Amino acid sequence: MKPKAAIRGLPVYEPGKPLEEVKRELGLDDVIKLASNENPFGCSPKVKERLASEFSSLPLYPEGTAPELRRALSERLKVDPEGIILGNGSDEIIQMVSRAYLETGDEAVMADKTFPRYKTQTLIEGAKPVEVPLREGVHDLSGMLRRVTDRTKILWICNPNNPTGTIVDAPSLTGFLEELPDHVLVVIDEAYAEYVTDPAYPDSVRLLEKHPRLIVLRTFSKIHGLASLRIGYGLAHPDIVRELNRVREPFNVNRLAQRAALAALEDEAFVRTCREQNRRGIEQILRRLEEWNLFYYPPHGNFILLDTGRPADEAFEFLLKRGVIVRSGKALGYPTFIRVTVGTPEQNRRFLDALGEFVAEKEADRP
Repeated sequence: MKPKAAIRGLPVYEPGKPLEEVKRELGLDDVIKLASNENPFGCSPKVKERLASEFSSLPLYPEGTAPELRRALSERLKVDPEGIILGNGSDEIIQMVSRAYLETGDEAVMADKTFPRYKTQTLIEGAKPVEVPLREGVHDLSGMLRRVTDRTKILWICNPNNPTGTIVDAPSLTGFLEELPDHVLVVIDEAYAEYVTDPAYPDSVRLLEKHPRLIVLRTFSKIHGLASLRIGYGLAHPDIVRELNRVREPFNVNRLAQRAALAALEDEAFVRTCREQNRRGIEQILRRLEEWNLFYYPPHGNFILLDTGRPADEAFEFLLKRGVIVRSGKALGYPTFIRVTVGTPEQNRRFLDALGEFVAEKEADRP
């Protein structure tokens, strides 16, 4: 039996190496994971309190459209609750968008080095991914605009971009949307939006009021620390949400995830603290990278993409043996880079100590 042609040879998504696997493989007891851009400070205490009272509901199906959570998001973001859709992680909404709008022969425009699920879902639907090279690690919006044709259905923008951590600023995005033909659906993936402190970052939620072909994706996996519960959301015109609900799986967001997300929304102080700690962590790491003269892209999320000057897998394995899991840039399109999640001060120190050993070894090997 053969699968459909569109998925033959399609690469399987490879997440960051799990802690448990590294401990088993290398016989290590003390391992830190800075590979998957998880929140090193966990989640709000309010989430734990809320979930403690939810276990009696485990035999029950969740409410399929998550009305309580949509109402809370509506009040927080000042948007129509009918313009909100929930997903089993925001990547499920990427799947919904692709399933609802892409057909064989369609095209989807995206950056060449960005979150890989845009390309994967495009290929699964039999459509053609049109990849536009980044410019200095940033989406080349003018280049993307030039690649739009009558066959273009979706244009993907990851902001901040994963893996580079760079942002498209507000003037660039608003000007781009004004020029884009009306038949193109624009998806702005803002998984790391809550970490951004740059005032030039666009307020994409307000852009929804003017651009009805816009979809904004957010997640509770990153700054809210709910990655294991898999819950994200999309904001769009109610007409778009109605179409996405046609392809949404029933009960796609579980009851515990919905309750946890509600509690997370209530704790703004936790989010502020995580944002502040993340910015300090970035400064802690960048100071050392500057000392070592290592190139890095300006980080706006909770991770840094940096050039080690040697094959990425060498750096990855070197750090791994010292109990520090990072992400090799080889699979991300950056063969000499690694991507590291910003951790706690102690985790950052441990990463920097190990990377310092690698840098010293590199210097010693020079002729």
